[in-house]
Amino acid sequence: MGKMISCKRPDGQSVSGYLAEPAQGVGSPGIVVIQEWWGLNDQIKGVADKLAAAGYRALVPDLYRGKVALEANEAEHLMTNLNFGDAAGQDVRGAVQHLKASGSAKVGVTGFCMGGALTLLAAVNVPEADAGVVWYGYPPLEYVDASKIKAPLLAHWATDDAAFPIAKVDELEKMLQGANVTFEFHRYNAKHAFANETADSKNLPILKYDPKAAELAWRRTMDFLARHLK
Repeated sequence: MGKMISCKRPDGQSVSGYLAEPAQGVGSPGIVVIQEWWGLNDQIKGVADKLAAAGYRALVPDLYRGKVALEANEAEHLMTNLNFGDAAGQDVRGAVQHLKASGSAKVGVTGFCMGGALTLLAAVNVPEADAGVVWYGYPPLEYVDASKIKAPLLAHWATDDAAFPIAKVDELEKMLQGANVTFEFHRYNAKHAFANETADSKNLPILKYDPKAAELAWRRTMDFLARHLK
């Protein structure tokens, strides 16, 4: 359904990405999808395809430059070597700018796990973004300058998340309230990666797919995106 394309970053370098477009194509709203720590794999391409089927031009920038991890130790290595500031301020921003320049009046950002953390950083560092949807991930909170967040945010959190403890979500909530950010947080009685249908195949005790929670989170996401981007 989608294809690989290249887009320019603000600094002039290029980043490749997977672009899935709806039948009506150009003129549709856009959304930049940020990978989990596994990389630009079939699962995250499937998320882009799902968004395209719902009427969005979905672009997944390849933050790992072609590398994909199958095992947690490989994923951790790739994530540890990723410059988060560069990924948010250059790769993700370049992808948002590409969608805007190529016909999408409004463009949102969404990401999962590591990509959720990058979605929050993008909310701070990508002024062109019109909305953000965070899935169970946040960066160290000292990197979140909430006063710079102008776009509305939706976030899905897992109460039993060993990777991103829920206590910090309460802190983040207070920061956003203090800066008068428009946001809605939803907490699910689930584990990390509850919306990733391949989570159980990773054989990691901290990951668990929860189809009911995933369905509810997706319904809320589609409502939110339609309100802010369409």
